[in-house]
Amino acid sequence: MAHLRGAEGCPWDRAQDYDSVKGLLLEEAYEVVDAVNARDFEALEDELGDLLFQVVFYAQLAAEEKRFTIDDVVERAHAKLMRRHPHVFGEKRAKNAEEALQSWLAVKDRERRAEPSQKNARKSLLDGIAPAYPATLEAYELGIRAAEVGFDWAKVEDLLGKIEEEIRELKRELPLRPAHDARGVEEEVGDLLFAAANLARYLHTDPESCLRRANQKFKRRFQALEEEVAKRGKQVRECGPEELDSSWEELKTREGK
Repeated sequence: MAHLRGAEGCPWDRAQDYDSVKGLLLEEAYEVVDAVNARDFEALEDELGDLLFQVVFYAQLAAEEKRFTIDDVVERAHAKLMRRHPHVFGEKRAKNAEEALQSWLAVKDRERRAEPSQKNARKSLLDGIAPAYPATLEAYELGIRAAEVGFDWAKVEDLLGKIEEEIRELKRELPLRPAHDARGVEEEVGDLLFAAANLARYLHTDPESCLRRANQKFKRRFQALEEEVAKRGKQVRECGPEELDSSWEELKTREGK
């Protein structure tokens, strides 16, 4: 990476900065997620390498400004793992996954309260969530933070009931919405999406992965629908709603779900 950024290296690499690499980092992270979802381990090996390259890229940018090096990044990650696993590297041992999680959260809480910028400021449990998160992951992280202090649904049925409640509120809002003002509907849809994101969290998955899977499934089925219609010598836009619905249900039946 140092050579690529050097005088005899690559003009494109030399032209990059902290901001220009951000999009590449996000792209590679999502490609890792896609490989995991597909359980494509050959692709996962390749994508993890691409993601690591972005980490090395950022470290090289910082090293050129004498801020830190890739070694410092690794050392800090190592120190954090040691510090946040006192139930492994300390004297006290965790008996199960729940005790291990509570130990981890206790260390994180002490770290947050010890941050220099927060010593004299009022600290919210919800501070520090990256504003650049996709909204689904922000909702997920907000739910995790609140659950740390017991502010959570007691059981999954309660959360499903909350989703049903949000749907009912959305239905009530729709007839009241003026044609020029969608704020009420937007708020209710947001509440519904927030509850759905936390349903994913409650069921030990994450909403971003769930939605990406759903997007991929819709894309696959819609493209299959286009192919099915093309066999009849037509295009999708030439078909009526009933014909499209019938073909869609047939495709779902073939897939078994």
